[in-house]
Amino acid sequence: MASEIKVDTISEKTSANGVTIDGVSLKDSKIATANSVDSDAYVDGSIDTAHIDALQVTGAKLNTDVISAQTALAAEPADTDEFMVSDAGVLKRIDYSLIKADGIDCDADSWYYTMSAQDISSAAIIDWDGEIKLGSNCTESGGVITVGTAGWYFITMKFSNNADSTDITDVHIRKNGTEIFGRLYFYGSEAMKYTGEMFTYLIEASASDTFECYGEGNFYGEANTTDKAMCFWSGVRLGA
Repeated sequence: MASEIKVDTISEKTSANGVTIDGVSLKDSKIATANSVDSDAYVDGSIDTAHIDALQVTGAKLNTDVISAQTALAAEPADTDEFMVSDAGVLKRIDYSLIKADGIDCDADSWYYTMSAQDISSAAIIDWDGEIKLGSNCTESGGVITVGTAGWYFITMKFSNNADSTDITDVHIRKNGTEIFGRLYFYGSEAMKYTGEMFTYLIEASASDTFECYGEGNFYGEANTTDKAMCFWSGVRLGA
């Protein structure tokens, strides 16, 4: 004989904890028995973001290939590319432009000049005719170097008298047309040929600042050489 449940049978037997059917408790139109529904019974795609609590996706829930399984960028990130960081335990995003290194491009921010023999009897800007190196961020005109990048520059000037010349060598470096500290000053000597001295500077510059050697003397030189250059003028940016 077929089993039959009276219409009011379940409601009559309902307790404060709900109704238990085949080991599963139902109460207030919900399944009250914990861990009683297998995920295999879910409809595909039925779990939406509204049913995942904001604090439930933890590190333990992430697969080990969550990063390595993604497509490789294979190039330096753009400034607006974003990274995720933990700021004292709070997840935040940050643009690449804020964390990328400010690299020093020594090749672009440098210069190196030599010159032919010159006899400069009155103080003037020294025009170097032997360009060995001029970085792409620098320009030169009539011996004046204009830097394109702000930062600290290591600058060197070296002068030697022409043979046994007894002329006075008096040279200094100017920044934006104004003499900066220190200068080369010495007498030539018939007894000591090709007398020379060198001066180095560490000085901060802004973009578009200019540098030049200014002075007088009877100088020995060979343009466009490095092995025989007894007079040279160089600079390189060391950092911001």
